Amino acid sequence: MINSRIISILKRQEGLRNKVYTCPAGKLTIGIGRNLEDRGITDDEANFLLDNDVSDIHFKLAKKLEFYNDLDSVRQEVLLNMSFQMGIGGMLKFRKMIKAVKKSDYKTAAIEMLDSRWAKQTSRRAKELSKAMEGGEWEKETAIYV
Repeated sequence: MINSRIISILKRQEGLRNKVYTCPAGKLTIGIGRNLEDRGITDDEANFLLDNDVSDIHFKLAKKLEFYNDLDSVRQEVLLNMSFQMGIGGMLKFRKMIKAVKKSDYKTAAIEMLDSRWAKQTSRRAKELSKAMEGGEWEKETAIYV
């Protein structure tokens, strides 16, 4: 049985680091001594992090784009997906796309999405997202890709 004393001792001895670092043993570590190389994270932990990341991006997009909350859920998800992949700053560089989305010109927004280095680098994802942006719905799920 785990007691609070050992938790307190480990927190004091290990410290808390919110970014990856290399521990004295040369292993990539995060948090309170989590050895990422040997232990990694569980599926539950990965899903917990994903939920937090998506929620964080959603609220940041609502602050950055005054029209974001007025979009339907699919168009919000497209912008969120792009922001998740390339960071909000990266997605905000799609100025012509954003201007088109703001005007509800989703066909132009989809074209602008595909006219980018991002679309060349991750073409399957970009095509899927641009179709969702233009049509306002997601296609049937397909295989996982990078």
